[in-house]
Amino acid sequence: MTDPTPLTDRPAPMEMRDGFVRRELTRAAIWLGLVAAMAIAVLLVQPLLMIFAGLVFATLLDGGVRLLGRVLPIGRGWRLLIVVLAVTIFLLGTFYLTGVEMTQQVTQLRATLETQAVRVTDWLAGQGLMPRTSDINGLLRQSLGSIGRLTSWVGTAIGAITSMFMILIIGLFLAMDPDGYARGLQWMVPRAARAEFAITQACVMSTLRRLLAGRLLGMAVEGVLTGIALMIGGVPMALLLGIIAGILAFIPNIGAIITGTLMVSVGFSAGMDTGFWAIGTYLIVQTFDGYVVVPMVAKRTVDLPPALTLSTQIMASALFGILGLALADPMTAMAKSALQRRSEREAARDGDGMRAESDLG
Repeated sequence: MTDPTPLTDRPAPMEMRDGFVRRELTRAAIWLGLVAAMAIAVLLVQPLLMIFAGLVFATLLDGGVRLLGRVLPIGRGWRLLIVVLAVTIFLLGTFYLTGVEMTQQVTQLRATLETQAVRVTDWLAGQGLMPRTSDINGLLRQSLGSIGRLTSWVGTAIGAITSMFMILIIGLFLAMDPDGYARGLQWMVPRAARAEFAITQACVMSTLRRLLAGRLLGMAVEGVLTGIALMIGGVPMALLLGIIAGILAFIPNIGAIITGTLMVSVGFSAGMDTGFWAIGTYLIVQTFDGYVVVPMVAKRTVDLPPALTLSTQIMASALFGILGLALADPMTAMAKSALQRRSEREAARDGDGMRAESDLG
């Protein structure tokens, strides 16, 4: 009788105990996880944008709460209530006082822009620069339709209202307990990296608060100066154009171009003098905002290169539509702050290593 084959305690080639199999499965799991995360991000990009917009709104509220805390030593909840009530009263009061006039001006603005578009088109056609068209409204509808395809998820009034409502609710909940949500986000990070993640998180949120504070100041200055200057020059719809200029100031570069186009179109619709006044107003306000307000605010906020912001806005608007365009600057500022923190950490680590080597030497 032959002796039985001796048993081995080594793992089989396909067992999880085998080191090679475990390493390969780990690598495969990492790559599959990355692919799954990218697929989920693509599918959920619009809800993620809404959540990020809620974060931006919460940061605005948090900035007001922090500013109010310097003069009112009361609880955070009461300060948040005061900020929300103040913003609500301001918006409702503005719409109540200017609602009728703004409604009339919106209708007048649309008719004026259509008329000016017809004039420009006819002049270009007369110069042989473009084919004649007998239906400018059809072209406008086609343009609006192409824009609507980029933002189809808010293409209807119900969708837009619902999205705005959800953004406001998310922002309000985040502003009620920002520290709690920050801790919850930190729990998703490995324990060894939580301390550094918390520091980076604080830096990013501080950068976002400074950016939004600067944007609000710039919006107020540009809107008020534009409205007053256009009223003095007798430009039609000065109130509406001032409000539009203030709102679009949240989107630098592209917002200024749209504002200037509207101002010049409306100005020349009332005559040559008002047209040149509108051009002068645009140039003076933009110069003052660009060389006085923006540099002054940039010292206390985030210094984003114009080419970087413009490139980010173009890509965000092409990928995500109107909401992506509005949120391009906050996303860029947060990414820049996180990268700066990483660079500072690596520089400090390299400095410690060099000091240790010098001590040993």
